[in-house]
Amino acid sequence: MKLKTHKTTAKKVKVTKGKKKKKFMTKHAGQDHFNARETGSVGRRKKRGKQVAKVDQKTIKNLLPYS
Repeated sequence: MKLKTHKTTAKKVKVTKGKKKKKFMTKHAGQDHFNARETGSVGRRKKRGKQVAKVDQKTIKNLLPYS
């Protein structure tokens, strides 16, 4: 039987395929509004993606079986 992909997780997490292992990248939280009061370094840091925590990677692997 085919495994189903969790569509919400697939939209929020980007999988990068490296030579050694996969990385699960996601966006920083708190970047929708109220950005004028933040310093420039904080704003630039939030624009970059961040790697998902190690404790959540096993869960994401189960939710995205074909990535």
